[in-house]
Amino acid sequence: MRPTAKRKLLIGAGTLSTGLGIIGIFVPILPTTPFLLLAAACYMRSSERFYRWLISNRVFGVYVRNYIEGRGMPIRIKILTVLLLWLTIGLTVTFGVQNVVIRIVLICVAIGVTTHIILIRKRKFEDSQK
Repeated sequence: MRPTAKRKLLIGAGTLSTGLGIIGIFVPILPTTPFLLLAAACYMRSSERFYRWLISNRVFGVYVRNYIEGRGMPIRIKILTVLLLWLTIGLTVTFGVQNVVIRIVLICVAIGVTTHIILIRKRKFEDSQK
């Protein structure tokens, strides 16, 4: 593959991943962090400008940097994330989905995401602003 084609493909994949990550902020079934990390990896290999934009973004840049650098997640954010996850999954399972299989899948996804969040290293809130 030609270098320019590879670069364009990586930028496209990074942009798609960023979009899915942003949607995942509002849709609990869609994971945010893996898509943003994939975007960071794609941008790192194709565009320093897009990579800098992603990791310095005021909304999710701190979280991406902290995750990449293994610095952890503030306990307050962990609790809020898990509560919002279970609230939205619970409402969806209760009022939005009739199919039992889909309900089970949603609950399994919530359990998996909760487990992942719990296993992320704890960090003091003040430290997360760096």
